[in-house]
Amino acid sequence: MKKRKSKGVSRRDFLGVAAFGTVIASFSGMVAWAARLFKPDVYYEETKRVRIGKPEQFPVGTWRMFEEQRLFVFSDDQGLYAITAVCQHLGCTVYKTDWGFQCPCHGSKYDRDGNVIAGPAPRGLPWYRMDQLVDGTLVVDMSKEVTKGTKYLYT
Repeated sequence: MKKRKSKGVSRRDFLGVAAFGTVIASFSGMVAWAARLFKPDVYYEETKRVRIGKPEQFPVGTWRMFEEQRLFVFSDDQGLYAITAVCQHLGCTVYKTDWGFQCPCHGSKYDRDGNVIAGPAPRGLPWYRMDQLVDGTLVVDMSKEVTKGTKYLYT
């Protein structure tokens, strides 16, 4: 019997093509990795510092809500202070009442200082740091909590 020659690809040719494909795939991976180096991992967030105006815009005994930032600013005879309007239960916006704050979603209640007095909220409303810029504008830094009772004194 005679041996037939196969008309397919020889093992030597297959291994040569596989090696060439491996080199091309490796090179492509290195090029993709190098191209990725030029795209930085930067995620732009909106600033947590809010300009609220000049001190004279907050007469003693007044309060103001900044709805977009969900922030309350109060003025009393001891100074200015800022309290979040974000309920600490599930993030709803609280509203001001005569006795403090209330969440319309799940009924959490807070006293005037933001301490929890009823409801499912696990903690009180945070107070935020307040500073004054060189031009006199007040800035609330919502990334920095301060202890309750901390007030900004201005002259």
